[in-house]
Amino acid sequence: MTISSLKTARPLRPTGVWPALRALASAWLLFCVSVVSSAATIRDLTAIEGVRINQLVGYGLVVGLAGTGDQATQVPFTTQSMLAMFQRLGINLPPGVASNLQPKNVAAVLVTANLPPFARPGQQIDVTVSTVGNASSLAGGSLIMTPLKGADGQTYAVAQGNVVVSGYGAKSGGSSSQTNFLTAGTVANGATVERAVASGLQPGGAVVLSLGTPSFGTASRISERINETFGPGTALAIDAGTIQVNAPPTPGERTAFLGRLQALEIQPDAPPARVVVDARSGTVVLGQNVTLGTCAVAHGNLSVTIDTEYQASQPNPFGAGQTVVTPKTDVKVQQDKAKLMMFNAGVTLEAVVRALNAVGASPSDLIAILQAMKSAGALQAQIEVI
Repeated sequence: MTISSLKTARPLRPTGVWPALRALASAWLLFCVSVVSSAATIRDLTAIEGVRINQLVGYGLVVGLAGTGDQATQVPFTTQSMLAMFQRLGINLPPGVASNLQPKNVAAVLVTANLPPFARPGQQIDVTVSTVGNASSLAGGSLIMTPLKGADGQTYAVAQGNVVVSGYGAKSGGSSSQTNFLTAGTVANGATVERAVASGLQPGGAVVLSLGTPSFGTASRISERINETFGPGTALAIDAGTIQVNAPPTPGERTAFLGRLQALEIQPDAPPARVVVDARSGTVVLGQNVTLGTCAVAHGNLSVTIDTEYQASQPNPFGAGQTVVTPKTDVKVQQDKAKLMMFNAGVTLEAVVRALNAVGASPSDLIAILQAMKSAGALQAQIEVI
């Protein structure tokens, strides 16, 4: 065999082996991707006890409105707040002028904010501004310096800035149009932190993790994952919602340890089978793992329609009678034929909902059927009505 023939020769390989190997590799890759995508980090499942946000609230004034502020005759505290602000600024109005003060470009507002954990003086946070009087719009207004206090009455931030309203509205000639709400807005980075809140995370000792959704299986898996990574005895699952972790005592090592711990991924337990029903809006949300036992469902509707038609009764041309209007009422009662549907044991609720939608069941009908299934013991799920 010549050298040129050696260069052009192709290696022999069995026909059909490589496609099978490629298919197996692709299936394994998809399996790995699905496993990774369904995993969750400890950061998403737990919260460190003592690390929390704090709510702040304050009362202030928004000025610069285009005649859409509070009406002083109906909202007297807006005028009182303005007079108090003028006095702090060294402006004293005569009693007669102060009593007749009726500004239309000022609105009394409540200012709320969430102070994040580990916030330090000088940091800026967003605030929400909402009217408390009868102002019709905060568009174009500016919030005057407002202290924000915590539950202990101490001032932790000071807010001031231009209010941004997400909605808009127009009014002319008795007609009006509005999109979203104009009586609430936000001030991005509108508050400056003035005082830090002491963190509940102790510098030494154990760290306690609290699960957002208590689960014995999830707590046990988190404890095992931490012990596999940092060594046996590092974590202990106290109960379904609490995990105690022995963290390093020094601040630097402690911070790095918690950062690595929160990034660990685990496979949480499947949530309990639950059906959430909002009876006011007719919304039904189905959780996973919801199954049914063997049952038969028959549901029919009774509809009553009342139509009223008004007719005019006129007398003869030379008669002495009067024209009167007489109503003609037509009442119709219709009862739809009940459709009997049979469901075998083990069928998922998703299949049941598709079958009910196919026969034209409304959200209210679906809610009634689900509640009846639960009462009959055929629905293996918790029904939560909100």
